[in-house]
Amino acid sequence: MNQTDKDLYIAIDEILWKDWDPIGVNDNENIRDEYQGYTPQVFKLKKKGADLHKITQHLYQLITVNMGMTGDKDLVLNHCKAIAQKILDL
Repeated sequence: MNQTDKDLYIAIDEILWKDWDPIGVNDNENIRDEYQGYTPQVFKLKKKGADLHKITQHLYQLITVNMGMTGDKDLVLNHCKAIAQKILDL
């Protein structure tokens, strides 16, 4: 991985931790690795040129399927969309 890709990977990881944080744990640095397992997938989507919808849906699926969380679908989707846009803006 070249330096540009490393920087992108780190930036995505930071967004997932600081901004996405679907379970609300980012105030505890002791569990900083909570979302790092998702970073490679999101990084690949970004590198492959995935659009806003695809990244949004991926984040939403991680929350609802992988984590098994429920809640206001529109609220969760809007949050995922905002995070996806941050990732696309990198």
